[in-house]
Amino acid sequence: MAKIFSGIQPTGIITLGNYLGALKQFVELQKDHETLFCIVDQHAITLPQNPTELRKAIRSLAAIYIAAGLDPNQSVLFVQSDVPAHAQLGWILQCIANLGELERMTQFKDKARGKESVPAGLLTYPPLMAADILLYNTEIVPVGEDQKQHIELTRDLAERFNKKYREIFTIPEAKIPKTGARIKSLQDPTKKMSKSDTNSKATIRILDDEQTIIKKIKSAVTDSEGIVRYDEEHKPGISNLLAIYSLISGKSIPELEKAYIGKGYGDFKHDVALTVAKHLQPLQTKYHTLVQSKELDEILEAGAKKANAIANKTLRKVENAMGMGFRRQ
Repeated sequence: MAKIFSGIQPTGIITLGNYLGALKQFVELQKDHETLFCIVDQHAITLPQNPTELRKAIRSLAAIYIAAGLDPNQSVLFVQSDVPAHAQLGWILQCIANLGELERMTQFKDKARGKESVPAGLLTYPPLMAADILLYNTEIVPVGEDQKQHIELTRDLAERFNKKYREIFTIPEAKIPKTGARIKSLQDPTKKMSKSDTNSKATIRILDDEQTIIKKIKSAVTDSEGIVRYDEEHKPGISNLLAIYSLISGKSIPELEKAYIGKGYGDFKHDVALTVAKHLQPLQTKYHTLVQSKELDEILEAGAKKANAIANKTLRKVENAMGMGFRRQ
């Protein structure tokens, strides 16, 4: 079985886009692969965080992972900062990365643009992301299109290390989902749905209640044509809603287009909203049962123990190859 690693930052509430583009895919991947999923809280602190809110968000994200269908008996689920080897290998990889290649990272340029001062961690977090992946001999990394550049850097750093020291790191491949990878904003369907969007109407969060979901989808931007058909260029709003409806219901887009011949956008939006709300309801129920439970603590503790065993073994190999440590061979 191929080894898969992925991580999500505990910042903001997971959106429907995150769920369809990542979590739903993870649930399928765990059936036939060796999977590790990480709550990357060390990445979260590259920007200022409220400590109380961050701790709450870590638990919330862990509960969402499980409520979405991740099975702790099949997958390893853990918090990044509970495995010190991530930061240790991250530092080592910073030392073999070049300043120029870090400054060329698109996400760094986007987040730093217009700011007088940015945290150094914002520049150097790609080597930490590389460490997250390389510690576990990862073969496949499910990511969105916006993370592809970071996977390319991870591959470069791994190959650079293997060539200079010893063949230790597995060279990972990015897996970018063909569907659900870029669910769009409800208010600006040319942009990705984002959990950091300041417009609350633009984003469906998977913990939104039924009435909130209905209200948001009914106010989604569409067009004046009045025909339910998929045309991403000329009808991005309706196309986005069709993609959501298809992914949730399991029906093909042509099948949905046929079902709404002669019907207006009002009926279509109402059905999309109800389908989304009903689909998320069992997830939400399980989440609220789990989020403050002792069971969640036990799952994360067990996951950290498994992750530490794998990560520490890789880290020791790396340090030995570089000549680090006392009396190590």
